[in-house]
Amino acid sequence: MLKKLELLIPTVICSAASGICQANPPATPRLEFEVASIKVSKSGALGGGIKPMPNGQGYLAINVPVKLMILLMFDLNRNQVSGGPGWLDTDLYDIEAKAEAPHSRDELHTMFQNLLADRFKLQFHIGQKVLPAYELTVDKSGPKMKENPNPETFGIPIQGGGRGKLMATHSSMPYFAWVMSQRLDQPVIDHTGLSKFYDFTLEWTPEPPPGVGAAGGGDAGLPAFNGPDLFTAISEQLGLKLTSHKGPVDVMVIDHIERPSEN
Repeated sequence: MLKKLELLIPTVICSAASGICQANPPATPRLEFEVASIKVSKSGALGGGIKPMPNGQGYLAINVPVKLMILLMFDLNRNQVSGGPGWLDTDLYDIEAKAEAPHSRDELHTMFQNLLADRFKLQFHIGQKVLPAYELTVDKSGPKMKENPNPETFGIPIQGGGRGKLMATHSSMPYFAWVMSQRLDQPVIDHTGLSKFYDFTLEWTPEPPPGVGAAGGGDAGLPAFNGPDLFTAISEQLGLKLTSHKGPVDVMVIDHIERPSEN
């Protein structure tokens, strides 16, 4: 389900018998960062990334396009976002956003959604589109991942370990589905029902480059391409299953967005 920006809507209940109207208890305060610095990345800067600050005190983005921020904060694949200007993919920003106290990763993502609304004037509506997608479920063998009961570390939960390798530390299944959606370039819907956090290593053999056979690259010095593919590895190593299908998927349609003023 596509995440939505928080809206604070006061509700008033009236009694027809007494004619007395009484407001509901105050809504939960809007989650937002205490302070946020937004700057255009220096021209020619190399590398970068986006991740929470230690202990959940905020979020840090270095040399990152706004489109990536949207995809991460709303758990979307690029095919689930339409509209918006071209600079969403090309303009790179540095953002340092600090919270007044520690927060969970989900709360920090809500804060960043509100930052996009406040500083980038992001406005959107949610629609549906028929798209090819994958459904992530538990395989008949059952999950084979190691449960991690520790508190959130606020590091990047899943990182690459070279070609055809991912290493997860304290990863949720929705986050793993999001990582797979970026790699497969299609939405991946988490239907595992697994609500814990897990550690695992996933290793598979990527498809060989064009013109290279399964035996390997020969004089090119490339490795042999005869191991399990990604789908087989997910089943055998994680006890999960990716099933391809085509159907209605939630999409974000960007109605308005602006370049922010720097501070």
